[in-house]
Amino acid sequence: MVKKPSKGRQKIEISKIPKKNHLQVTFSKRRSGLFKKASELCTLCGANVAIIVFSPAGKVFSFGHPDVESIVDRFFTCNPIPEPNGLHLIEAHRNASVRELNLQLTQVLNQLEAEKKRGEILSQMRRASQTQCWWEAPINELSMPELEQLKVSMEELKKVVLSQGDKLLMEAANPSPFYMINGSSAMVDHFEIERKPSEIHGNVHNFGYGQGFF
Repeated sequence: MVKKPSKGRQKIEISKIPKKNHLQVTFSKRRSGLFKKASELCTLCGANVAIIVFSPAGKVFSFGHPDVESIVDRFFTCNPIPEPNGLHLIEAHRNASVRELNLQLTQVLNQLEAEKKRGEILSQMRRASQTQCWWEAPINELSMPELEQLKVSMEELKKVVLSQGDKLLMEAANPSPFYMINGSSAMVDHFEIERKPSEIHGNVHNFGYGQGFF
């Protein structure tokens, strides 16, 4: 079989999404990713970051560390904000707390992503198991070919059960003339079994006379 020539990795063209609902979904996902990267930058480097985003619908979203207002003020004045010593210590403590919270948020988001992937794997395994053992699925979930195949299998099983039942009934109605005596197999005529007790006892108690047993 001749393989089709592969074009390899190609650069995806970045252009505006034409469909409005797809555009809104993409904006929400990319906005979350943008804020997450900004949070990681603040945590790793201790940077002060401010992001302001307007959605296609005109809604405004912002992210700032330590806060958007102070970063915007610093940007327009181009001068650091003077802070007393006490406020500087408070700000340093707050920044440390924010970095810790950002780190925890990143860990939670990573765990959530891992659980989503695990859930997808479990769903795939469940679907594969149902495909292999489709007859164990509920009746209302089976397709028409599967229902027909299940019907044929149940009819065959019914025939086997009836045949086995008839065989057991015949064996019960016609017992075998063979009996086990003292652990060894022997054929005993029904006549010998149905002999009168007097004939049997007469031979047994014939002490020294005839063919008795002592």
